[in-house]
Parts: sequence; structure tokens; C-alpha cells
Amino acid sequence: MAIITVALLNSLRTGFHKNFQKGLDGAEPQFEKIASIIPSTTATNTYGWLGQWPGFREWIGERQHKSMQEKAYQIANKDFESSVAVDRNSIEDEQLGIFNPMFEEAGRATKMFPDEFIFPQLAAGETTECYDGQYFFDTDHPVNAEVDGSGADTSVSNMIVDGTYTGPTWYVMCTSRALKPFIYQERKKAQFIAMTSVNDENVYTKKEFRYGIDLRAGKGYGFWQMAIAVKAECNADNLWKAMELMRSYTADGGRKLGLKPNLMVVPGTLEKAATKLLAREFTNEGGVAVDNELKGKLDLLVAEQL
Repeated sequence: MAIITVALLNSLRTGFHKNFQKGLDGAEPQFEKIASIIPSTTATNTYGWLGQWPGFREWIGERQHKSMQEKAYQIANKDFESSVAVDRNSIEDEQLGIFNPMFEEAGRATKMFPDEFIFPQLAAGETTECYDGQYFFDTDHPVNAEVDGSGADTSVSNMIVDGTYTGPTWYVMCTSRALKPFIYQERKKAQFIAMTSVNDENVYTKKEFRYGIDLRAGKGYGFWQMAIAVKAECNADNLWKAMELMRSYTADGGRKLGLKPNLMVVPGTLEKAATKLLAREFTNEGGVAVDNELKGKLDLLVAEQL
């Protein structure tokens, strides 16, 4: 029977943290392929600049300053935690090996948390507002013909919808710019905390030593022009249509944004269809094998959280 001492508890904390770190190191999240990590130092970040696409004009007269959006886009940080308890009897009976996988899995879950946090933003984008007051995925984003916004807005869509289609939604994105389509706002990185004092109330009342991880983060949307939701068959025609739509986008005043779609995001159920589009050397057209013009055009992300 092990005698519980401060030295033993410190050794346990070190060992459990090592298992936790092993889980962290072994996990491979996907969120950074579609989301920018934005540091945060306050409870809420304001992204008033999202309505402004940087660009140049010939300098004639005074500088023309574009005001921040009247409706500022804000992302609030939230608290998240994951906690486990180790029974004191297990320590006394030296049955600690049974907890190693649990702490390793806690590390993996911590590393994968941003995936679980960010990828639901894709589906939620059809009912959640972005910086322009419209849903992130919508058919009527306002784009003004005049640089100063004095003209009439034109409605622009970042959705391709076939009313007869019943399959899962897939996405085409531009992720090569400084800001990706989605935002992971990081207020506090995950911290591993151990409450292992023999005088702790929980040890006294419940015979439990407690370990936990906590973090603070927020999530939101960047430029809607950098992501297109396709609610239609996953085929070459619709992929070309999405790519051409993104390339057509302009800023206020008609300046071309020069977006280049570089990523196709699909759920696992569409992996086979998407792989055929982007990886095969040849495609079948009317029973004849022809070169696949889409091969290598985009990277493919099969998102496990979709």
C-alpha cells in the first residue's frame, strides 16, 4: 500500500501531465486550415475593419478615409473546462496505470477542441450573421457600386443551391489570405491544473484528487467572400461554378478582390466523390476517358466534424 506524501503527489502530477502532453502531441486538428487564430486580451474583440477591403487608389486631393462599420462585429470569449477525478484509494492501492489513458485522451481532446468548436460554424453560417448583418452564407450580401457607399447596393450570393438536392452541403474556400474565412479567437491557452493537496476539501469529503484543463476562446466569421456553401451535387460542373463565383467577387466600388479558391471542404460521406474530382488523372465523359481538368486545382479537406 502506497503512503500518500507530497513527493508522491508531485510525482503523480508530473506523470499525469506527461500523459496529457503525449495526447496533445499526437492529435492533428484541422481547424487551422479554414480558421485564423486571432489573439485576444479582453472579454470581447471588435472587428469593425471587416467591412473594409484594403486597396489603393490614385492619390488625387486629400486621402479618403473609410469609416468603420456602424454595426461593429464582435466576438465574445467564453470559458471552457474539462475535469477528471482520481480516487484516493486508487493511489493508495497503486493502481495508477489505469488512469494513464484517461489523461492522454484528455490531452487529445484539448488539442482537438478547436475542431469541435469551429467546424459547426459552417452549418451555423446559414443562420448566423457576419460583419455585414447578413447570414454568413446568404444569397443577398450587399455590395455597393460606389467606393464611398453612396450608391445602391447589389445583392451578391455565396451559396449555390439546387432545390432538388438532398445530400450534405460542401464548401469551396480561399484560405491563402492573411485572414481565413473563419476566426478562432484565443483568449487563454489550455492550462493543466492539479488540485492534489491532502488538505483539499474534496480529498477530505470525497476521497478525490482533482485534475482539470480550462481555456477561454471565441469564434466567428471573417470575409464571407472567401467561402461558398454548395447545396448541390458534388460534381465538376458545380465545383467550377463555385470557383467562378468566388473569382467574380468585388469590393465596394467594383474593384476585383482577386480571390483564388484553393480548398474544397467536404464531410466524410462525400470523400469519394471529391477525390474523384480532384485526384484522378482522367474523367469519363460520354464513355470516353479525357484528362481531368480539375486534378490538383484545389486541396481537399475531409472534415471529420462535419
